Amino acid sequence: MKKTTKIIICCLAFVLAAAAVVGGYVGWNLTYHPSKWLAEGDDSIEDIPFEEALGQLTMLSNTWEEALPQTEIHDLIENHFASPLPEGKTAKKAIVIGYDGCRVDSFRLLSTAKRSAVNHLLENGGQGVFSYCGGVMYPAENTQATSTAPGWCSMLTGVLADKHGVNNNGQPKSVDPKTLLISLVEDGTINDSAFYVSWDGHFSKKDATYINEKNYVKENGLNVVFKRAFFDAGTKRNIISDIKKQDCSDFIFLTLEYTDHEGHSSGFGPQNAKYVSAFRNAEDAGMDIIEAIEDRETFASEDWLILITTDHGGIGGGHGGASFEERMTFIISNKEIL
Repeated sequence: MKKTTKIIICCLAFVLAAAAVVGGYVGWNLTYHPSKWLAEGDDSIEDIPFEEALGQLTMLSNTWEEALPQTEIHDLIENHFASPLPEGKTAKKAIVIGYDGCRVDSFRLLSTAKRSAVNHLLENGGQGVFSYCGGVMYPAENTQATSTAPGWCSMLTGVLADKHGVNNNGQPKSVDPKTLLISLVEDGTINDSAFYVSWDGHFSKKDATYINEKNYVKENGLNVVFKRAFFDAGTKRNIISDIKKQDCSDFIFLTLEYTDHEGHSSGFGPQNAKYVSAFRNAEDAGMDIIEAIEDRETFASEDWLILITTDHGGIGGGHGGASFEERMTFIISNKEIL
């Protein structure tokens, strides 16, 4: 076979393989994927006003009027690593399990859950609270977009968009203010950290939010991992692979896109059966991650902080605005928050 023919065949094979990956990714995002953890009645949850729905969430320890800013995530992590080790513990670890675009009123489904990471934490000494994104508490006019980049960035830096500079998606942040992924490693508080995602807007594009931090880590030889998978299933595998290591990352931050993808595809909120399925899938993945942590041989001697949260809610098929549904979020912890 001539060399030119071989090159053409190799190029065609590459194009077909790439098309299969892209096609599969797009198809997965646009196709309804029922969860095996759906419960009876999930397809017919009562449609009630959002504020009334929030009033039904008695598993949370505050009211929506007393909601905490999403920057509380930063402080909880920082305080965890700064506090003394409890008796019998020899190492501190922390993980943030992010359900991107998860509306807090989805928690109305927890009472019928067959498998739930949120329930597991709350039923084993944890605490949950209402929180908010958008910079200020609803109904005051929001000061930053209820979008992915500013939301997660506010949690990782502990400051709002007016200080971290990320006002929307597709806007790279400066290295300073540094996220906890870098600052905790640089000051010697922890040995290493890891950021696991599937959305390419975090650190895999030229205009990605954390592209400058990723480059800074490489240039300075820091023990910080930035790893992207194509799908949430791949993200979960990457995280569990890390957790199964004897000396897993001290701080893990991750985002699962189930609810955000389905919200954009067919609508945000528990009245949408497809969105409910996405929420159940996120909870299943969250539970898999927690079980991997609790199965560690050294778990009994480790002091873990486990947090579940979201960057924003949503309304209709989108988010980014000032509505109540977009701005109410939540923080679930295996430890006390208030």
